[in-house]
Amino acid sequence: QVQLVDSGGGLVQAGGSLRLSCAASGNRRCIVDMGWYRQAPGKKRELVATISNSGRANYAESVKGRFTISRDNSKNTLSLQMNSLKAEDTAVYYCYADGDLRYCSEDEFWGQGTQVTVSS
Repeated sequence: QVQLVDSGGGLVQAGGSLRLSCAASGNRRCIVDMGWYRQAPGKKRELVATISNSGRANYAESVKGRFTISRDNSKNTLSLQMNSLKAEDTAVYYCYADGDLRYCSEDEFWGQGTQVTVSS
């Protein structure tokens, strides 16, 4: 199985930057695609960005050009560089990993979440 621990959230002013990190442990072969989701108060959890094992990235329209997702497969880490932050980026951010059912018994794994608050 896989355990994900995300960190790096905090309070920042609008226009500022934060970098989120996610450390994965457990069976490395379990992990396929990884990504970040977020959930704002009273809203559904939404996709922020994903990245494949080969490094192909996809972004939600709302963060394109401002956020950059990256992963280091040798260290089992995932990062999200967030620039030009806006008040509407305020949410709990969750690290996510797709599980390969050939090697693990679950098809998705989640971090515990890290709070990002952007003050306007």
